[in-house]
Amino acid sequence: MEISICIVSKNRKSALQKTLKKIVSVIDNAKHEVFVFLDGCTDGSNELQKQFLDFQWFESSESIGASPARRIIFAAARGKVILGFDDDAHPLQHDFINKTEQIFWQNPTVGILTFEEIKGIFPTDFAALKLHVPDQNYLCNSFVGCGFAIRRHVYEQTAGFPEWMDIYGEEGCVSIETIDNGYDILYTSEISVNHRVDRQERKMGGSNIFRFERQLCHMALYFLVFYPTELLPRKLGKLFWHNFRKYAFKNINFFVAYFKGLARLLFKFKKAYTFRKPVSKETVKKINRLPHPKYG
Repeated sequence: MEISICIVSKNRKSALQKTLKKIVSVIDNAKHEVFVFLDGCTDGSNELQKQFLDFQWFESSESIGASPARRIIFAAARGKVILGFDDDAHPLQHDFINKTEQIFWQNPTVGILTFEEIKGIFPTDFAALKLHVPDQNYLCNSFVGCGFAIRRHVYEQTAGFPEWMDIYGEEGCVSIETIDNGYDILYTSEISVNHRVDRQERKMGGSNIFRFERQLCHMALYFLVFYPTELLPRKLGKLFWHNFRKYAFKNINFFVAYFKGLARLLFKFKKAYTFRKPVSKETVKKINRLPHPKYG
């Protein structure tokens, strides 16, 4: 098996169906496998199994979160390269698999590729590609979860997607271990992903508040697990002060979410700390020097 494609979905049946239709039209079942994890779906998403019989389906009756779900299907993947997409994101180039393999072949020290994210609702893929920025290739410090690829042997050298996170922040955990193991992360616009997000709808639905709470908690856990002890006080202090001053101090909804995030942190602290595996100071310095991947 050359390629494994992994997707986690939660209550986005129509979005998932569109993504799977895009993928099934370009894969070769003899060389490529597709894993779909339905994370506590209650919208009838499991009915799609009848439409995509060649895919491998996993299902949890209760939501376990994107990170634990990814952990399960990435462990089952047999491909030399594993690609991950959000359920509402699809590749815009029909030859994205060949491009992925070619870039890895040309860059032996690269362990992860993060693809160009084109965010928004577009009538056609051609319309989305009008926002494509060509010839963007640079080393970065993490990857974007809506569209990426990782060499399986590189992933297996890490602890994998963490069980102690549910959603938001898990990519950073795999990234820091990948870099600590001596591999690079490459941002490339040779492969583009349309992340079909309605920004206004998400904002009205309160997803920004939910994301803020989770990211505050998970970033603190990330530092506790991976940063050397002597760097922790300063990093945690800056994290809490920045988020309080910029968000919680100015908005009552963020204020409440801030303290919910701290409560979640205290609840998860013991479990996460058992996975503590600090990286080297050199790795921290390298991550701080590298740019973030471009977000759509």
